[in-house]
Amino acid sequence: MDRRLGRVAVGLVAALVVAGGLTAGPAPQAVASPVTGDFSGLVDIGGRSLYLECRGQGSPTVILEAGANGRGDVWSRDNLRPAGQRLMVQPGVARFTRVCAYDRPGTLGEVNPALDPDGPEFYPSRTDPVPQPRTTRELMTDLHALLTAAQIPGPYVLAAHSAGGLVARLYASTYPDDVAGMVLIDTTNENIWHHFQDALTPAQYQAFEASTLDNSELLAAYPEAERLWIAPLADTPSVVQVRQARQDAPIRPMPVVVLAHGIPFAAPVAGWPTEKMESILLDSQRDIASLVPDARLVIATESGHNIHQDQPELVIDAIEQVVTAVRDPGTWP
Repeated sequence: MDRRLGRVAVGLVAALVVAGGLTAGPAPQAVASPVTGDFSGLVDIGGRSLYLECRGQGSPTVILEAGANGRGDVWSRDNLRPAGQRLMVQPGVARFTRVCAYDRPGTLGEVNPALDPDGPEFYPSRTDPVPQPRTTRELMTDLHALLTAAQIPGPYVLAAHSAGGLVARLYASTYPDDVAGMVLIDTTNENIWHHFQDALTPAQYQAFEASTLDNSELLAAYPEAERLWIAPLADTPSVVQVRQARQDAPIRPMPVVVLAHGIPFAAPVAGWPTEKMESILLDSQRDIASLVPDARLVIATESGHNIHQDQPELVIDAIEQVVTAVRDPGTWP
């Protein structure tokens, strides 16, 4: 993540890292649905609008769900290298099926000063703001309202990063007939903070929770910023909702690829036992892969948490595997 943005978007650690952005430009106007062809603009979901970008043709439609605080264009803008040097996820997926990304309220796009030395510290969400904090269920409800208002036909393959995986999983539990496959990219496990709590001393965990929940610098720069977590972190509503859905409405069998980071997280607090915590994080991805039979677990050995930026080709390939399996179930496993 860009160091200047790091000063703004304080330490979202352990599967909670910020995503990327495009140029700000003038505020777009909401358009009438249905959304067809290549599209970039606002979609009215009933009194407020969400920013949506769709590319490509074909079925199933891939829906890209960014991580905490991440604008939808993290899937199309390269934050690490000059534009055009690499094929990023959204344009890569658009080569073989229709793919859509969107901005949640309060998300932001980072700016890499090495690539854009005159850019702002960050780009704000292009979606209408709402009161924060929000829960996974509220985010899922927005996504469903957006797909309905834009008349984007299913079935969907949900490709989600970090905390976006909670949204994707809750969507798959709530609307099982609409979701045909998933790619879960280093996504947040609903029990990860319980496991952290068990592994750390009380003082270490208290410091970790405090650093994760401290939004003061971010809110000073961007008062409308997305917030998904409240104390106690291990039982914040966003994870409790997914925990309950896992029990009450398990995800039905479908093609699923789980991608896990291979480069360890930087220590968020002093005394962080990196080897132990990385083992817990990997086990949390194995647990997510156990949600359905025959899920594929892939370690992104050259990636940190932002696999879609570090190794976009790996994410494109995983999505293509799932799309192919939806079209021809005989290719899976």
